[in-house]
Amino acid sequence: MARIHANGIEIEWDHFGAAGAPAILLIAGLGTQMIRWAAPFCESLAARGFRVVRFDNRDAGLSTHFSEFALPEMGEVLAAFARGERPKIPYLLGDMARDAVGLLDALGIDAAHVVGRSMGGMIGQLVAAEYPERVLSLTSIMSTSGNPNLPQSAPEAMAAMRAPAPDPATDEAGFLAHALRVARANAGTRFGFDEDFIRAQALTEARRAFDPAGAGRQHLAVAFDGDRRERLRRIVAPTLAIHGDEDRLLPWPAGEDTAANIPGAAFTKIPGMGHEIPPGLYEQLVALIAAHAGAPGG
Repeated sequence: MARIHANGIEIEWDHFGAAGAPAILLIAGLGTQMIRWAAPFCESLAARGFRVVRFDNRDAGLSTHFSEFALPEMGEVLAAFARGERPKIPYLLGDMARDAVGLLDALGIDAAHVVGRSMGGMIGQLVAAEYPERVLSLTSIMSTSGNPNLPQSAPEAMAAMRAPAPDPATDEAGFLAHALRVARANAGTRFGFDEDFIRAQALTEARRAFDPAGAGRQHLAVAFDGDRRERLRRIVAPTLAIHGDEDRLLPWPAGEDTAANIPGAAFTKIPGMGHEIPPGLYEQLVALIAAHAGAPGG
């Protein structure tokens, strides 16, 4: 892994595949690190002829954290929204999109196939809308258009996401119990539930970096970005929206609405998939992404 300076911050990144191959840029979701795009998933994409680049968003993993900015009270944020004002938050989702473009600049990549999951899908949407010349194709996975009229999150999924995580340095057992609750709330039924995999993933990520306040700052950026439908209509890159039919955090109509608001976009609904990408789903998603991007190897 390596770190590079882009858009005024330090971004941790790595890649799989040949440097001269067509690039796929993987954008992580809220509060997750680039390693959530698991190495076997990236290696499978690279084996299809791509250079696969993954990176830590700001306030996650080993990229720059905005720890000097205290999280504002939610009442203060909501009051600013109601007045049509920007709340006192350190950055917007558009800044995170500029991070992605800045990374491409620093790596000398003129244009890439952009793939984002959840919040990463939202960031990818903004990259495609605001920097069309940099996006060869867009794949938006388990994400949303921000349409306020879409079905809401299931209460148990939202409650799990909002519950504070114990510090693994002082309460590893409590941290792992929390990670399992979150994973169960987001899991689909098709691939079962692998507790050992979730525990290992959670510990690996926590030992690499642990900053729940960073996820809170990212969440504020998502909340302030709001409804993206007007911006989605400006996207010209070939677009595929993928969503699980058992997603309880962002129910599948969010993916369908994303595709409906992007000219010419396609929508694929995956049975039994929740708000997750378990190992059993890697090859199906890799095949969809590679086919959409036009895999060099056919």
